[in-house]
Amino acid sequence: MMIDYQDKRIVIIGLGSTGLSCVDYFLARGVTPRVIDTRATPPGLDKLPDSVECHTGGFNRDWILDADLIVASPGIALATPVLQEAALAGIEIVGDIELFCREAKAPIIAITGSNGKSTVTTLVGDMAKAAGWNVAVGGNLGQTALSLLDDERQLYVMELSSFQLETTYSLKAAAATILNVTEDHMNRYPQGMAQYREAKLRIYNNAKVCVVNSDDELTMPLQGADSRCVSFGVDVGDYHLSQQQGDTWLRVRGEKVLNTAEMKIVGQHNYLNALAALALADAVSLPRAACLKALTQFTGLEHRFQLVLERNGVRWIDDSKATNVGSTEAALNGIQVDGVLHLLLGGDGKSADFSPLAKYVQGDNIRLYCFGRDRQPLFDLRPDIAEMTDTMEQAMKHIATRVKSGDMVLLSPACASLDQFKNYEQRGYEFARLAQELG
Repeated sequence: MMIDYQDKRIVIIGLGSTGLSCVDYFLARGVTPRVIDTRATPPGLDKLPDSVECHTGGFNRDWILDADLIVASPGIALATPVLQEAALAGIEIVGDIELFCREAKAPIIAITGSNGKSTVTTLVGDMAKAAGWNVAVGGNLGQTALSLLDDERQLYVMELSSFQLETTYSLKAAAATILNVTEDHMNRYPQGMAQYREAKLRIYNNAKVCVVNSDDELTMPLQGADSRCVSFGVDVGDYHLSQQQGDTWLRVRGEKVLNTAEMKIVGQHNYLNALAALALADAVSLPRAACLKALTQFTGLEHRFQLVLERNGVRWIDDSKATNVGSTEAALNGIQVDGVLHLLLGGDGKSADFSPLAKYVQGDNIRLYCFGRDRQPLFDLRPDIAEMTDTMEQAMKHIATRVKSGDMVLLSPACASLDQFKNYEQRGYEFARLAQELG
C-alpha cells in the first residue's frame, strides 16, 4: 500500500547512499524532506538536489523537534540524546527498512546474525535466480532497500543489521533467520549481549517461518522455539550435517541432499550457511533442484575466507570481513594447515572481549601478528608467539621472510578497519596487493 506522506515534516538523519535513497523516495512522492548529517562534508552531499535543505556538522535540534517523522540512518544510535528527546515528544522515528516494508508487495526473506549473513543472503538470492524468479537482494548488503521497490518482484532477500532492525516495525517476513549471536558492536549496546540480542530478535516479529540455529540458543525466540521454528545445526536440527565415509553431507529431515565435496566453498561455517539458506528457500517453496545447483556454483564472497594467492606452497587468505571476534572464531574453527598458520589480527576492536580467541591460538604451529589500534590486547592473548607492529604492511613484511611451503597466511582481524582503512574491503584489497608483492 502507498502510505501518504503529504504535508508531513520529514527529517532524514544521515546522508550517504541510504540517506540519498530516502530523499529520492520522498521526492518521488511529492514531499521535500530536510536532511541532517553530523559530518561536515558527508558522502552524497554533491548529489543532493538544490530543493532539499541540508544541515551538516552536527544535529539541528529545532528541525528534529519540529518533525512529524524522522528517518534515522542505522549509524545513528537511538540513544542519542536529541533522538531520545524526539521520541519522548511522540515523534515517530523509523529507518529506511521500515519505509521499504510498508510498501513491498512480494514476500520478504529477512536475514540477520553476527556472522555469515552476507553469505546466506547472497546464496538465497542465487537460488532464486537459478529458479528464474524475479528477485531483489539488498538491505545491509549491496543495494539500498528503497531502490529495490518494484511491483514486478516475486521475492525480496534482505540482509538486516541489528541497527536497521531497531527502527523497523512493519516487517512481516515470509521467513526470517538469526544465524548466530556473538559479541559485536558492544560500543552501541551498553547493556551488553541481552540488548544486542533483543535488537536481532525483532526480525521474528510477525514472521511466518523462523529459521533458528540449534547450536546457538540466543537465536531462539525469547519464549523458546515455537511452531514457526525450523532449525539448522551441525549434528542436530531439521537441517544438519552428517559424515559418511569421510564425506560431509547436507541433510534435510534425515534425507541426504548434497555432498559438500560438490560445493566450491569449504569449512564447517560455510556448510552451516548453506543449510540455513536451504531452510529459508524451502520456506518460500523455491524449487530444490535450483537451490542445489546454486549451492554447487557459489564461489563465496570477496574478503570472506577468500584465497587470494597460492605460491610456493603458501596460501594467502583474505578474511578481512571478519570484523568481530565471532567471525574470526568461525574462520579458525576446524581450519587445516600443514605447516604454520601466520594469523594477522588487529584494528578497532569496538570494545570487544578478545579472550574467546585464546583457545584457537594454542599449539606450536601458529604465529600471531598484531597491528592497529587494539594490537596490545590481541598480543596479550599469547605473547610468546606474537609480535606487534603499527601497520598490517609491516606485519606482512615480517611474515614474508618466514613463510615456508605448507604455511597459511590468514588475515582474519577480529576488528573493524576504520582506525587505518576506509573499510574492510580496502583492508582486504591491500592484503591481496601485498601478498602478490611479497609472496
